[in-house]
Amino acid sequence: MTIAADACLGSTTRALSATYDVAMLDLDGVVYLGSEVIDGAASGLAAARARGMRLAYITNNASRPAGEVAAKLRSMGMPALDDEDVVTSAQAVAHLMAEALPAGSSVLLVGGEGLQIPLEERGLRCVASLQDGPVAVVQGFHPDLGWHQLAEASYAIQAGLPWYVSNTDMTVPTPRGMAPGNGSLVQAVRNATGAVPIVAGKPERALFDETIERVGGRRPLMVGDRLDTDIDGALNAGIDSLAVLTGVSDLRALFAAVPGHRPTYVAADLRGLDEEHPAVVVDGAVARCAGAEVAVEGHLLQVRSGGRQDTATLRAAVELAWSMWDRSHISVVPDGTLVS
Repeated sequence: MTIAADACLGSTTRALSATYDVAMLDLDGVVYLGSEVIDGAASGLAAARARGMRLAYITNNASRPAGEVAAKLRSMGMPALDDEDVVTSAQAVAHLMAEALPAGSSVLLVGGEGLQIPLEERGLRCVASLQDGPVAVVQGFHPDLGWHQLAEASYAIQAGLPWYVSNTDMTVPTPRGMAPGNGSLVQAVRNATGAVPIVAGKPERALFDETIERVGGRRPLMVGDRLDTDIDGALNAGIDSLAVLTGVSDLRALFAAVPGHRPTYVAADLRGLDEEHPAVVVDGAVARCAGAEVAVEGHLLQVRSGGRQDTATLRAAVELAWSMWDRSHISVVPDGTLVS
């Protein structure tokens, strides 16, 4: 295995599932979109599990308890998993708060059951009003959140209470398209208060630390679809990452990623976990990986040989795009057939 420098992808002579001992799997945009399973998710994870790779399902979405998420994953045909294999940003923020606040403290809850349960498991008492004497505010996503809850959080923060949030994802992918995420609601409170919250979810490292504590693993690999949370979070936590193209960040976004914000590996979907990731050779405006070859003409990257969703082709394309930018500040865009 070679680990990527900022300018290049990492490579392996074995499947990723044989190189790393645990996969930290983002959910929305990686395993499923809403109620729909993403193609290749179940088979890719089953193959990785068969090689001995442990699977940890981690999510910034704090709207549902971990057990409910685990039940959903089981119903979707994911490999056998326990409730403890699911780690949420709600669990991570509850851990942070329990360490920082006096035991048994009351906290103003701005969220739903998915946030309330881990807070109570940590011995904290959830209240709905500043008049109930909370010592801190905690905010997490729930689709039923409204103005009154955001306003109550704003009043409490203006009164001097510390403000914790599960995550700051601005959007959440759904089968109908992108919808406002917790970060959009957090921004509304920031607009009202000017305060800056303490964040537990990706890209901060608290969720990664929580996952290792709960699931274990010495050689973790983060698998995600978002450069700004999953990949940046892996970099913040000092672990390698695999970017898949089934959610938020598409190939254009990957091409445009700058040093310090790039994944270690790239694949079309979770089947890339059970594949080798061969080295890429760049020769000017041409790149080759295994049997794949891509080239840049003007600013357009085109495939000369190789399957357009094959990992080797994607690796050659991403490596060449990064090389063109790093060497000449030439922005490259993929032709319309890649990963279509």
